[in-house]
Amino acid sequence: MKTIHAHGLEMPALGFGTYRLRGAEAEEGVRDALDVGYRHIDTAQMYRNEGDIGRALAASPVDRDDVFLTTKVWPDHYAPDDLLDSVAASLRKLQTDHVDLLLLHWPKFDVPMAETLAALNDVHEAGQAKHIGVSNFTTALMAEAQDLSTAPLAANQVEYHPFLRQTPVLEAVREADMTLTAYSPLAQGAVFENDTLDRIGARYRKSPGQVSLRWLIQQDAVSAIPKASSPEHRRENFAVFDFNLTDEEMAAIHDLARPDGRTVNPRSLAPEWDDPGA
Repeated sequence: MKTIHAHGLEMPALGFGTYRLRGAEAEEGVRDALDVGYRHIDTAQMYRNEGDIGRALAASPVDRDDVFLTTKVWPDHYAPDDLLDSVAASLRKLQTDHVDLLLLHWPKFDVPMAETLAALNDVHEAGQAKHIGVSNFTTALMAEAQDLSTAPLAANQVEYHPFLRQTPVLEAVREADMTLTAYSPLAQGAVFENDTLDRIGARYRKSPGQVSLRWLIQQDAVSAIPKASSPEHRRENFAVFDFNLTDEEMAAIHDLARPDGRTVNPRSLAPEWDDPGA
């Protein structure tokens, strides 16, 4: 398993995303993912499954210290006292005294960002989050958050897949020694309908989804957190460490990006995105 390093963070490059998984499906999915070999689990307060994941982690024979666990604070809790209370609630649900990475889920602030970042740093200093970071932040917002944070920001979690170029964000995270975590790495299934990905996959006896995941984690400072509801897809997504794409194949996949490639763009939350770059 490839590991991403950033400001002391050591994160498995491939994680198990849990968005839209709840109840028994979430609990069983996490337990199965750990059995498969995943050691990076991603959740969020908004997913409403932290309790399910906590039960799965408690029941798994895998030691908690061997699992990299991420959760995210929802913007409704960005006021300092609310943030501290919400993180304490998340930890109770997750049945742990800390998460490995705590992110601000969206850059929507009804309170000054400085106050939110100060509270996020308090959580870090208290040992409740080993590392802190952001999600869905543009390069300008990343820079502002970095200036306001005492502790280094370790990650920016954004949508990233072959159809959405993220050149400015990638350049910014690499310059800051951060990592980019790619959510929706399979473009909500659209990768499976692409001839280029299908053709490249045939050379390695891999699916277009496996090619897309390999393309992501083969890039410097990039990790990916695909969601998979079925045991078969969890195993398929994990089987991406036994082949390498050529430079020409990496470039061909990069060229699949298109202006309408973004699939997650909620009007009430999304910032003015960066130009995706070349």
